[in-house]
Amino acid sequence: MCQRSFTSVRFITFSPAHLVLLFFQSATIPLFMSNKDVAAEAVTGSGKTLAFVIPILEILLRREEKLKKMQVGAIIITPTRELAIQIDEVLSHFTKHFPMFSQILLIGGRNPMEDVEKFKEQGGNIIVATPGRLEDLFRRKAEGLDLASCVKALDVLVLDEADRLLDMGFEASLNAILDFLPKQRRTGLFSATQTQELESLVRAGLRNPVRISVKEKGVAASNTQKTPTRLENFYMICKADEKFNQLVHFLRQHKQEKHLVFFSTCACVEYYGKALESLIKQVKIMSIHGKMKHKRNKIFTEFRKLPGGILVCTDVMARGIDIPEVHWVLQYDPPSSASAFVHRCGRTARIGNVGSALVFLLPMEESYINFLSINQKCPMQEMKPQTNVLDLLPKLKSMALADRAVFEKGMKAFVSYVQAYAKHECNLIFRIKDLDFASLARGFALLKMPKMPELRGKCFPDFTPVTVNTDSISFKDKNREKQRQKKLEELKKEREENQGKKKFVKNKAWSKQKAKREKKKKVTAKRRREEGSDIEDEDMEELLNDTRLLKRLKRGKISEEEFEKKLTGNHRLKAETVEDIDSEG
Repeated sequence: MCQRSFTSVRFITFSPAHLVLLFFQSATIPLFMSNKDVAAEAVTGSGKTLAFVIPILEILLRREEKLKKMQVGAIIITPTRELAIQIDEVLSHFTKHFPMFSQILLIGGRNPMEDVEKFKEQGGNIIVATPGRLEDLFRRKAEGLDLASCVKALDVLVLDEADRLLDMGFEASLNAILDFLPKQRRTGLFSATQTQELESLVRAGLRNPVRISVKEKGVAASNTQKTPTRLENFYMICKADEKFNQLVHFLRQHKQEKHLVFFSTCACVEYYGKALESLIKQVKIMSIHGKMKHKRNKIFTEFRKLPGGILVCTDVMARGIDIPEVHWVLQYDPPSSASAFVHRCGRTARIGNVGSALVFLLPMEESYINFLSINQKCPMQEMKPQTNVLDLLPKLKSMALADRAVFEKGMKAFVSYVQAYAKHECNLIFRIKDLDFASLARGFALLKMPKMPELRGKCFPDFTPVTVNTDSISFKDKNREKQRQKKLEELKKEREENQGKKKFVKNKAWSKQKAKREKKKKVTAKRRREEGSDIEDEDMEELLNDTRLLKRLKRGKISEEEFEKKLTGNHRLKAETVEDIDSEG
């Protein structure tokens, strides 16, 4: 087993914020180009991409044996398509001066066979990829591409946003990919935050690693602010049914600027994105989330080029994404983890620029400010809710009444929000039992309360559902409405045909319950045998009957005489049964 020595941690101090890029790169590039594996940590927006792109090109240029068309010399793995596209663009600015190197982008959202054909035609000395698509291509040997044999000449592996790559959903793909790669390589782990899982990967997968960490001048390492110093962080405390009005008012006051608006779920992005499009005029509003397939790349590329506008998004846009001149990051819903809060804020005030961030909080969530101050070293300023803002929730309700698509999006958004809230990492502050569901439903402009387990058995006197039968609300899209009516007719016909007939649906469930009981009975019997219990089933049943009688006596439901009589009767019945069995035997 080879020994792994760790170079001491390097702390770089800087004074002007715009110099952070130069300090980080000057610390990282020479070490990565030498025979060192690197685990680099720096505040978001400090120029991590160039810190690995330049060494990759330099290492490949120094190769004694030049790379052939189908040989892979470097792989850059990143968690999201958007970040992969961004890295591919930065890389292309350099590779156009080195035509001997081919590069290829391997991400989801398009046909994998197109990627296979492109690789076979053009090659891919440098691969920029997301984990899922890269793993898929490693396993596609039937299409005439054996990627595993192409990476035998690999010199460099880079894991960008490495801590996110180790999250659930990426770890399995990452492990599968690493199994295909040669052990003798240089590896770089780049991230804005260090986690315990990342530390484990450093110890397990890096040879002669050096850790690089950029810190603020005059700030102790244990007390380092994790957001850019030129970022102003604000919070606003308002009720659930006031939040949307405050958001729209704010966006209308800042029409000429560029904003990212974060929501907790894809369904919330779909719903509120459409709502903002209808309520804020003369502003380009776009929506993006992880469940989008083919549209994501186009939306991301288009928004980056805009001088102003609003991008409604989930945390798919929270990590490593560099969108020029973002003025405000608005967090309508606090993220599920504290580290995600830092990454969201980091989409503005990048590389020495100024920027601002605002998070909306419910009154019961105010202690989250102290938590961020202690846990993430994020200084926060309060922004008071604006007075005399227009109430736009009736307009949202009118939109839902006029189009079933809006009504359904609102219901799905509410359900997804509650479910996400229940899974919040900081569950001592974000407690689902403290949620005011009536106020929340009003904030979503719901026409009625949805049926979901979290609301079962609760009544909501402060929420008034509409008197309109929601089944009568139709889709504006005529084709969708036609399909809905067809389904309704089919259901009606099915009900009429089955009217008066006996239903045997429960038989299957009953058989499953019976099988479950039988299995439980066998397990209980086995456990008793293993524990050496000498109590037989009949004795156990007798004991239970005696206990029931005793409880009835204590509650005064039977007298002492009745208790003794029934107790004696039960025992006599058992004795007679045993005698009968003996005589038959």
